[in-house]
Amino acid sequence: MKIVIVGGVAGGASAATRARRLSEDAQIVLVERGPDVSFANCGLPYYIGGEIDDRNKLVVVTPKILETRFKLDVRTRSSVEAIDRSTKIVRIRDLESGSEYDESYDKLILAPGAAPLRPPIPGIDLPGIFTLRNLQDVDRIKTVVDQGVKQAVVVGAGFIGLEIVENLVQLGVSTTIVELQDQVLPPLDKEMTTPLAEKLAEKGVSLLLGEAADGFEQTEDGLVVRLKSGQELPAQLVALGIGVRPENKLAVDAGLQVGPRGGIQVNDHLRTSDPDIYAVGDAIEVNDFVLGVPTQIPLAGPANRQGRIAAENIFGRSSKYRGTQGTAILGLFDLTAAMTGASEKLLKGRDVPHQVVYVHPSNHAGYYPGAEQMTLKMLFDPESGKVLGAQGVGGAGVDKRIDILAVAIQAGMTVFDLEEMELAYAPQFGSAKDPINMVGFVAAGLLQGDHPQIDVAKLLDTSSDDRPFLLDVRTSAEFAAGHIPDAVNIPVDSLRSRLAELPSDRELAVYCEVGQRGYLGTRILNQSGFTAMNVSGGYMTYLLHAAVGESET
Repeated sequence: MKIVIVGGVAGGASAATRARRLSEDAQIVLVERGPDVSFANCGLPYYIGGEIDDRNKLVVVTPKILETRFKLDVRTRSSVEAIDRSTKIVRIRDLESGSEYDESYDKLILAPGAAPLRPPIPGIDLPGIFTLRNLQDVDRIKTVVDQGVKQAVVVGAGFIGLEIVENLVQLGVSTTIVELQDQVLPPLDKEMTTPLAEKLAEKGVSLLLGEAADGFEQTEDGLVVRLKSGQELPAQLVALGIGVRPENKLAVDAGLQVGPRGGIQVNDHLRTSDPDIYAVGDAIEVNDFVLGVPTQIPLAGPANRQGRIAAENIFGRSSKYRGTQGTAILGLFDLTAAMTGASEKLLKGRDVPHQVVYVHPSNHAGYYPGAEQMTLKMLFDPESGKVLGAQGVGGAGVDKRIDILAVAIQAGMTVFDLEEMELAYAPQFGSAKDPINMVGFVAAGLLQGDHPQIDVAKLLDTSSDDRPFLLDVRTSAEFAAGHIPDAVNIPVDSLRSRLAELPSDRELAVYCEVGQRGYLGTRILNQSGFTAMNVSGGYMTYLLHAAVGESET
């Protein structure tokens, strides 16, 4: 068996090493365009900022180790230029000498990855404008940064863009973000990004949403970024983080099937439309695990698993790729934002029935020093209670809860399973009622009718004349510090004795700070002849949505 693998890094290198572990006899050729066959591309922004101080730590494995430990034929600085499917031959160009030669294969694995987008904007190729994909890119950026940068512009507020911003700010560089969407971190639902935008402002970052770069010009002091609004931004460094496109030219030229967004189409065995050619990683179209539709989600974890699965199928194992559910996480200064599964905007866009709940728990027991608050948003099926997606933002512990919810989605679990989930507890690690249990309690109560709720977004979208009567059950001091407009304050501890002050002919929308007292208030009211709903997530969720509304005005 002779296997040729096009591309290294996550998918290609994983496929090569797994293939070797499955067969000592196979001839395995790994062809990589760059000089580094396996490196930590997710760590690149942190080398720019100095958090990772040794460049060598970014090299996961060297060609020499792959050759000696795994007996691989590694050919760096080599590019596969064409595939002849009829003869099962690839044409390879040596990028050092320019010479070309043919290489036969029995099975071919494509792992070319995805390339950062560089839109055809005037001046896009000027010195000082960078994308970040590999070690050579990071070397170029770090050279400029080390020479001294006063002002930087980052175009795009996705994961890579925000990671670059954080590291530039840590170096004292005055930084501006230009983002075409009306929010940072577009994969998240908009209200969940409010703390991120607030943190960026706190750190002195200028955030320009709904804006786009229209051109770049060179100046004596570096560059000027011209925006579509007419505004001009001076900079000595511009980083582009506006997305990626699958490297599919090789596949397209060979006549392999690709999707409407350019991803190489594969089945659940990672086999392309040619039975002897497999494809993995950021270049492929995958199945959305939650929605069951084709999508493209470039993530390192899935790419690694795909590489292993492709190799196993080549050697006769019937391994299947389940699909990608988009579990991702970002650290931004002292905040964490993470998501898994479907977002609300995605579910709405596809008319998928769903329910939403918010909770605002601490990462561990509140009485133990150092507790940090988070916001968890969960989406679930309104009939079965099956978990469809979740997002979290806050301090410590967000990663743990999103990982648990990611497993719940993989296992097809429901909100009722979350209620019963047994998780490790000691005061410095969690609570006896973990945030996962709490989000399960709230969602299950909603489905069972014990906890009727109204979503903040729906409340705000309703005209004031048609809104329910707003009842704030917090203390008078909390109410005075800030409240939803038109709300009436009756603290929950005195609610039973003041029921006569409430209208009996209107629905009541009850809220507290995070939802717990609001829930108790709705239970009291609904058992006293009123029709009451708890405002999901309370005043804290209102603030998330209100900040979004302000950014749109």
